[in-house]
Amino acid sequence: MTTKELLYIEDALGHEKYFQTKCMQTANQIQDAELKTCVEQMAQKHQQIFQNFYALL
Repeated sequence: MTTKELLYIEDALGHEKYFQTKCMQTANQIQDAELKTCVEQMAQKHQQIFQNFYALL
């Protein structure tokens, strides 16, 4: 991989980690059970994407 490609992956990892963190923070503040579950699922999806990107390294 080129240096530029690695930088793109590093950026993607950072974004996915940020999205996951924000989703979990938001889910912890939501009172509605159905909406909370939806946001938690979004956090899990971002974790999966993070792991897929990480596996490229």
